[in-house]
Amino acid sequence: MRAPKDLAAAHPLGKFPVIEDDGQVIAESATILRYLVDKYGDTGHQPERGTPAFWHHEALLDYVEASFAEVALAAILPAFAGQDVPEPARAALDLHMSYIAGERDTGPFLCGAGLTLADIQMSYLLALLERFGFLKTAPRIMAYWQGLQEQPGYIAAVDASGPMAPPG
Repeated sequence: MRAPKDLAAAHPLGKFPVIEDDGQVIAESATILRYLVDKYGDTGHQPERGTPAFWHHEALLDYVEASFAEVALAAILPAFAGQDVPEPARAALDLHMSYIAGERDTGPFLCGAGLTLADIQMSYLLALLERFGFLKTAPRIMAYWQGLQEQPGYIAAVDASGPMAPPG
């Protein structure tokens, strides 16, 4: 689950994902998503800029890496190594899963009826959580994950690059 060493040529920390566009290297998933929206003007995966819904979306987009990733990885990494997940890690994961489930109250996605950048950002962690069986006890999150996998963009990405999570 680490980037290949040759990515150090693209980014000094070997970060991934990373894109290079017009000689500019951009790392960090949320930054890449925002860059692509700004560069191509495709705001169809964001609420209207400046609205309360927009800022709620922005918080969720950043939440994935700033808060949820650490909690999810505290459960995923022991599972990946074939070890039991420590109880504090499981409790923290359950708390965050409950939070995420609550965010879906207005629709099938995090910000309602339409797929957003926050949903795209969330997909990798959900793929890993499903891979290690953590979604079995979270039916609302499992339904959300299944809905994400039905999106044309997700299907195209998997067809082009393979599954998001390493095989079992």
